[in-house]
Amino acid sequence: MDTTLHDPLVGQVLDGRYRVDARIAVGGMATVYRAVDTRLDRVLALKVMHPTLAADATFVDRFIREAKSVARLAHPNVVGVFDQGTDGSYVYLAMEYVAGCTLRDVLRERGALQPRAALDVLEPVLAALGAAHRAGFVHRDMKPENVLIGDDGRVKVADFGLVRAVDTVTHSTGSVLGTVSYLAPEQIEHGTADPRVDVYACGIVLYEMLTGDRPHSGDSPAQILYKHLHEDVPPPSAVVPGLAGGLDALVATATARDADVRPPDAVALLALVRRARAELSAEQLDSVPPGAVGDGRHDNAEDRTSVLPRTPVVPRPLPVDEGGEGAGAAGDGVHRTSVLESPPPAPPRRTARPRRRVLAVVAAVLLVLGVGTGVWYINSGQFTEVPALLSKTEAQAKERLEQAGLGVGDVEEAYSDTVARGKVVSTDPAPGERIRDNDSVSLTISRGPETVKVPDVGGRPLAEAKSLLKESGLEPGMVTRAFSGEVAEGRVVRTEPGTGTERRAGSAIALVVSRGAPVEVPDVLGSDLDGAREALEEDGLEVKVSTRQVTSDEYGKGEVAEQSPAPGEQVAEGDTVTLTLSRGPETVEVPDVVGDSVDDARRALEEAGFEVREDRGLLGLFGDTVRSQSVEGGEEAPKGSTIKITIR
Repeated sequence: MDTTLHDPLVGQVLDGRYRVDARIAVGGMATVYRAVDTRLDRVLALKVMHPTLAADATFVDRFIREAKSVARLAHPNVVGVFDQGTDGSYVYLAMEYVAGCTLRDVLRERGALQPRAALDVLEPVLAALGAAHRAGFVHRDMKPENVLIGDDGRVKVADFGLVRAVDTVTHSTGSVLGTVSYLAPEQIEHGTADPRVDVYACGIVLYEMLTGDRPHSGDSPAQILYKHLHEDVPPPSAVVPGLAGGLDALVATATARDADVRPPDAVALLALVRRARAELSAEQLDSVPPGAVGDGRHDNAEDRTSVLPRTPVVPRPLPVDEGGEGAGAAGDGVHRTSVLESPPPAPPRRTARPRRRVLAVVAAVLLVLGVGTGVWYINSGQFTEVPALLSKTEAQAKERLEQAGLGVGDVEEAYSDTVARGKVVSTDPAPGERIRDNDSVSLTISRGPETVKVPDVGGRPLAEAKSLLKESGLEPGMVTRAFSGEVAEGRVVRTEPGTGTERRAGSAIALVVSRGAPVEVPDVLGSDLDGAREALEEDGLEVKVSTRQVTSDEYGKGEVAEQSPAPGEQVAEGDTVTLTLSRGPETVEVPDVVGDSVDDARRALEEAGFEVREDRGLLGLFGDTVRSQSVEGGEEAPKGSTIKITIR
């Protein structure tokens, strides 16, 4: 069905530049179109927010945040953003156009994928997310729909519409952003998101690629959310018998319900994926899961690792029989029998050969077997492959080495951020390498993450404190400044966390630096400029006079009417206080009321903003006409001041 029918945007030109050609997809926040940039003459994807949401400033901010976030990620596996703008009620992003399909399309068509194909997709996805995590962003909505696979085989991550800063703790109010099947437990329970929620989602996606289905199902979203919170993701091998144990371990590590057990970000998970892949044999990588559509077997080595379906390979024809039998229907002299068809009937058995001929054949066969066995032993028979031992306990590793006929060499320990304490980090030789029978394999066992104590840098200059942190295996973090009457300005008051606290090596430590002893700003309101300047400079403060003046009924002309910082605030010695002077009260023109009746005069003066006082004296006791006024008509007087009128 043509999805572009009745779409008012198709055929229009947005912002005088982007010609909308066809609708590609519709999402919860926006619709994606294929468009042409008429200025640069290139095809791109135009993501246009639904007009109903464009009226909501929150959604618009989130939409624009996507453009700014993704524009910072110059990575080959991230869909690029070229432009962002508005045209009337339409808010849009101009993005890179990827001709191809989504991972969801592939899973729908192919079912479960071979492990090699699943890892071929996962690695570039993790590379893209790793770049985002190291740039300080979390995707928060990883799922197969957001993994694009181009016709040229390139894999790209799209839809960073829910992206947030790594160091920003986000909370949901009534709803959780993201797709329920891929939400991490902490997103559901607390509404928080850091890079580990993307790691969790990638573990779910890997499970789905290996098995063809999601790990948790239910009749309602609430049931699925409950399972994420209370049930571990089952091993893929429970659905796909014979699947390599290393793949089960990958899924279990990435989808651990305890976020602290997961790899800290996509970069760490990518390292685990590559290590696990190196341990898998070609047979394990190319094993066909029962959930795959078709047997997935190809003679072409490239097809075995392909994600997208390819054009079937046409079997090569057999050579023409010498007698010319079996010519093709076209009569071109080429035999058309496929190698996939039944083989031709066996030729009739020949009569028995003389005994001498038989003995010669047997001798030749034995000779070939003997030579072959010797060659095999020299090249392979006396060698054994080092078994996969990574992430095994020391006892398990030793047992597997004994089973393989190998000895245990040196056992050392090393820190590891990704391998649990007491498990194998590496071997020498590496897994899969060939060594002679009975040779030894050295093991390196994890001591867990390296932890160091925060050094005491109190009272040291900032630069020196940063150097000490780096020497201790830590990183200087955010620097804030605070007043201190005990620590000189520019020196460290304290660290957060405090001295002696144990932290993982490489952790960032915040520093609080002294601004010196605080100075309380004196109150100079109502003072003239010279007096105010003298009082402030006596306290070691600088003075700046604003070019702006304000009208004030409280302060006379030339007096200080405003000061910033305000009186009583604490500042550092040498800080600047800005003074704003008064131009006095507001003045207005006094109306001329001489000769007017008392009532008319009072009304005119009060409407002009003045107070009125009558002076009748003895002669004006019974009069009703204004004889004079204290400020002559046409002159300026402060608004709100009193005008005296004399009556006769």
